[in-house]
Amino acid sequence: MRNHRLTRFLPSVALRVIIAAVIPVALFAGISNADTTPVVAPYTLTAPSGIPGAAALPFTGTTAPTFTTPATMGNLTVTPDQGVTGTPMVITGSGLPASSSVELTWSTNSATWLADVEPNTVNYMGTSYAKFTVIMATVTTNAQGNFSYPTKAPADFGGVHDIYAVQNGVALDHGGFELLRILSVTPRSGPIGTPITITYTSMGASLYTGGAEVLWDNHYTGEMQANWTRGTASVTIRAAGPVGTHFIQVGNAISYMYLNVIQSPIPYTNGGMVKFKVTKDNGAPKAFITWPANVAPTVSQVTTMSTAGLDPASTAVATLSPASGPVGTSTTLKVTGLPVNGPATLQWSTVVGNRVNCASTCWAFSSLPIGPATIANGSIDQKITVPDNLGGFHVVQILNGTTIEAQVPFYVKESIVPFYNKAGSVISMGLATADDSNTPTAIAAGQSGVGSHTFKNGQEFTISIKGVGWTQLDNTLGVDYDNSYIGYSCGFNSNGYMVVHLKAIGAPGTHLIDLYPMLYSLSPSFPNTPYGMVPVLTSNRDYPGLALGYQVPSIHFAITIVK
Repeated sequence: MRNHRLTRFLPSVALRVIIAAVIPVALFAGISNADTTPVVAPYTLTAPSGIPGAAALPFTGTTAPTFTTPATMGNLTVTPDQGVTGTPMVITGSGLPASSSVELTWSTNSATWLADVEPNTVNYMGTSYAKFTVIMATVTTNAQGNFSYPTKAPADFGGVHDIYAVQNGVALDHGGFELLRILSVTPRSGPIGTPITITYTSMGASLYTGGAEVLWDNHYTGEMQANWTRGTASVTIRAAGPVGTHFIQVGNAISYMYLNVIQSPIPYTNGGMVKFKVTKDNGAPKAFITWPANVAPTVSQVTTMSTAGLDPASTAVATLSPASGPVGTSTTLKVTGLPVNGPATLQWSTVVGNRVNCASTCWAFSSLPIGPATIANGSIDQKITVPDNLGGFHVVQILNGTTIEAQVPFYVKESIVPFYNKAGSVISMGLATADDSNTPTAIAAGQSGVGSHTFKNGQEFTISIKGVGWTQLDNTLGVDYDNSYIGYSCGFNSNGYMVVHLKAIGAPGTHLIDLYPMLYSLSPSFPNTPYGMVPVLTSNRDYPGLALGYQVPSIHFAITIVK
């Protein structure tokens, strides 16, 4: 197999740029000082099935039996030996045993996320990659020991893939194919706020090839990953002003771009750039939320849910309908098979604390009463209201005295806070002037003032969100202003109520603010946690929270700046 040299750009084609429980506090007093590094065994997450756009395993998808690779092997000829997904190629071998079956194999990878899943939180612990081999096809040599097998380059992780001709558990010949990258951007023009889909294929399965950065006019927008989509990342950003030509650039990154990657051992990851033309300003679009793929979790453990305090003799079954929603949701609690009758207490299992001032105890389990209940014939059927509290998983518990007779989880989703006028009509969703006074009323409202989406240049304004969580997967949101990452906000210390303070900066007209999920890698911090502390643009399809049932959204706003 020839040496793979530095990969240059190939000609562009159309729109594509081708490029290489309530638990007693005594049991769980909280985590220790955040400056220490806890020793925790990471949990290897399994990707949920049904993630949109996830490529299938290449070729047959069947893992090849183990084979040996002798020091001396013949050469397979692969023509061409590099290209993008879908490139026709021909694999030929010679000098093999005559008139016999030979198995062709293709080396590939698996890639996934690591997490520390605890009773009272979830911590981000990095990524995991593993190489394995799948069967391409079984071919039959002719009387001269030759074969020729035409196929196409599959959708797979990028880079060099080893191809072996195997017989009786021994590799006889060896070749390879280098899978290059494709950048696709569509559409290529539109007014401010136009959704722009960026698709980047053949990303890798290693630390230096598994991430990519998106830039808008040389401003950092966010990170892309493709662990669970087998090398193909697809994100949507919005066209930001002013009217005129803008540049979208994508390139290899561990959060931030590797600017001289063509001099590196992985030159095929050298990225690409396309133009986008902003045609006009149609005014500020309404705020909206983009939810991630609705997939079934692959981890059954739910934070705040434990058997501690649970009646071991109880066989009661509890359900909530709906089982998820924003704070203030009215949900129906139904319980059957309770071993007692009469009055009962309902409570909400949660945590209290923060990740900043936690010299010894950062957070601990707590509970909120949510009302009484009456057990009749071993059953309960009544409406309850979800408390204004942290986002993520919580547990509704039914208590007979201090004994938990039944419990059921509820997932609190993030939501945009509405602002009303005196007549009770909504005048703004999430956006308001800033009230920097230190009155108790202003402090309680996060110093958000009067609802508005119109501000003067330089004026301070706020964005208000509820239902923000406390784990390292959902306690922070990265903030982009006109596709430029400017910082993050956290909702833990304020019980899920997050008020972001920003300045309205720019020329008169529409300006965009987008909030994206982040992998929080501090307090506590762990080694080997790349891709942390920046907006994860691919969180809708490739994010560790999806394996645990977390639905962390991207949230979108627009303001109008006036003179």
